[in-house]
This record gives sequence, structure tokens and C-alpha cells, in this order.
Amino acid sequence: MSDLLPKIREICNLFEIKPSRTKGQNFLVNERIYEDIVKAADLGDQDTVLEIGPGLGFLTFKLAQRVKRVLAVELDDQLANYLQIGIDAQGIENVEVFNEDILRFNLNTHLSTKSKYKIVANIPYNITSFFLRLFLASSHKPESFVLMLQKEVAERIIAVPPEMSLLALSVQYYAEAEIIREVKAGNFWPEPKVDSAIIKLKVKNKRYPDGTNLIVEDKLFFRLAKVGFSAKRKMLKNNLAGGLKIPQKTVTNILLENKFNPLLRAEDLSLDDWLKLFAALREFMV
Repeated sequence: MSDLLPKIREICNLFEIKPSRTKGQNFLVNERIYEDIVKAADLGDQDTVLEIGPGLGFLTFKLAQRVKRVLAVELDDQLANYLQIGIDAQGIENVEVFNEDILRFNLNTHLSTKSKYKIVANIPYNITSFFLRLFLASSHKPESFVLMLQKEVAERIIAVPPEMSLLALSVQYYAEAEIIREVKAGNFWPEPKVDSAIIKLKVKNKRYPDGTNLIVEDKLFFRLAKVGFSAKRKMLKNNLAGGLKIPQKTVTNILLENKFNPLLRAEDLSLDDWLKLFAALREFMV
């Protein structure tokens, strides 16, 4: 399982790299899982990949062999420096290393807004929600994501009623999500306290009919969703009435007209249900 561990320890000792738990630095030591990530990404020789958290570059080098261009964004100064040294030493010409924070990285400076790209990322778990929101809501979305996430978060993303959450709804609104495989904590060094999972998100090309102002509709849809999930223990009709400032009787009638049980809660609705409800409540969203 830990076939890369001796090499990783040697690199860290040589370059005085000390994995930081606060930065979420847990190096994957199972080479087979790197191969699973590459396979899930479904890469072609003309693809551009935005890799986030390349670490020591084991995945980076595999990506470079399969695609046209890799943009590797690494926050840690030491790791970014090591990665650049490795790329230069091997004469790899299709990888660019950026020692930056992905949450502040200006992708459009390095990639045309009309250019397609895919994301492969091993992001720190504490920025997962913000990272997903940033790239899924972007006007320059990737075609797909293949992410290493905390297993619990991955399971929340693919949830179905009655376990829906605002995170699940937000991701499923923009993309089709599936868990590729579980990754036990023992596949990392240092070993984290939780298991992980590889998840793939395939971004949807169309959410509304042609000609729709997506910026406006997205904003209104998520306003409705946030209102719906605003108080978990309350019934959906109460949250909607209070958040949208409309009579509860009006909300109840709309729910009944659309064949929804007035007693249901936000987590009981699927994405399709939310889209149906949004259409019914759209006139109250101005």
C-alpha cells in the first residue's frame, strides 16, 4: 500500500520539508491511487489541466505525460520550489508551476476564457466548500473536476433526499457528481484522522433554456435555496414564508399545487424538486 513512502520520506529529509497538518499536507503514498485519479479525469493529449495542491509532483508528472498543458498551483513555498526543480531537472516543458493561493489565483491571466480545461485537485479539506463555489459559479467553468476530498464531504455532495443539504444542492445544480472510490487514511503520510474519497464532477452544459440570464437565475435560485435551508428543524413552508416575506397560506397552496407535501423539510427535496419549486416561486424572488 505504501509503495512510495520511502521515496517521499527521502525527499522530505533531503529538502527539509515537514508536512504541515494545518495546511492539510498529507502525501498520497499509494501509486495505484494516482493512476485511478488520472483514469477518472478522462484525459486527452490536447487537454489543459489545472492541478491544485500538486505537492511533491507524483501526480503532476503523470498528468504531464498525458495532456498538452498542466497549470500546477501550489501554496506552499517549499513544495512549489521542489516541484519546479524536479520539472527543470527532467526537462518537462508542458508544466507551469504557480506558487499561489488557488482562492486568489487569476486563471484567466494564464488561460483564454474560451479555452476548455479540467481540474484535478487534492485540496485542503477546510477550503472545499469555498473552492467548489468559486469554480462552479465561475463564468469560466472547467469541463470536469476530479477531487480528493474527505470521505464525509464527498458523501454529502452526492446525497439524495432525505439527506440533501445546501452543499449537495449547490454542487448538483452545476454538475453531475459520483464517488470514484474510497481512499483509506493509511494511504497517506502523515496518516490523517479521516478517510478520503475520489469524487468526479462533470459540469452541466445547460441548466435553463437558451437566452436565459444565467447570472440572474443562479443568484435567485440560491437565494431560494438558502432561505429553504435557513432553519433545519423547521418545515420548508415556514422557512419560505419567513424568508420570502409572503403569507404561509400562499406558500402552502403553492406546495400543494405542485404536489409537494406541506409538511416536508428542505432536505426532503431533490434538485429537480427545487427547480420545480423555484419556477413556482419565481415571481416572489424579485
